[in-house]
Amino acid sequence: SERPTIAACVSFSEYTRRMVHYAQMDMSYTFAQMIYLCISPRKVYHLTSYRKQTKNQWARDDPAFVVVLVFFLCASALSYGLALKLSGSAILKVMLLFVGIHFSIFGLAAASLAWYVSNKYLRAHSFHGVEQRMEWMYAFDIHCNSFFPLFLVLYVLHYFLLPFLVQRTLIAAIVGNALYAGALCYYLFITSLGYSMLPFLERTEVFLYPMLPVVLITLLLTFFRINLTLASISWFGV
Repeated sequence: SERPTIAACVSFSEYTRRMVHYAQMDMSYTFAQMIYLCISPRKVYHLTSYRKQTKNQWARDDPAFVVVLVFFLCASALSYGLALKLSGSAILKVMLLFVGIHFSIFGLAAASLAWYVSNKYLRAHSFHGVEQRMEWMYAFDIHCNSFFPLFLVLYVLHYFLLPFLVQRTLIAAIVGNALYAGALCYYLFITSLGYSMLPFLERTEVFLYPMLPVVLITLLLTFFRINLTLASISWFGV
């Protein structure tokens, strides 16, 4: 059978080129999507079908969502750096960690894996219609959508709770670890929802399966009083 290729996705070079043209980005629409991802994520994905009908692609062609999210991550890194009294070079390292590793490298890996698995194993084979394939850029869109609520919990709410979460108490470990588990589970929920909106994919609930190990690992860590907030500060310096 034909292997999925990235060639079918929207032009990545054109997408990145638009990032430096503010006038070509719809910021109001982007902020509306971010709000809906928190209160009614299905509305965001319903627009995907409309985009497919009007532009013949599932993925966004507007990079505004990525640009805004990267800006928020940089602002968050600066805030953490100031709160932890880090040096200027250390703050730059935190920005690299947040943007380069947490969002970009993890996102590229997660999107690529989900894109491949979806096209290879989850497509419903049609005997009467033309077989459709998911664009890689749509998989990256799903990562961006899923990452924003996670950002609000683990980078914003987590920041304001830092004075409490860094305490070496059981309740601080319970609350901090619950934030991590809740954010990761919601990431998986938004991810599964994004793939389920594609009519040619089936069994998209597989993207919910990692929720169970996330919860079990969190409970195990909490049982041993391992505070993920303190661990992140110790391991990554943030």
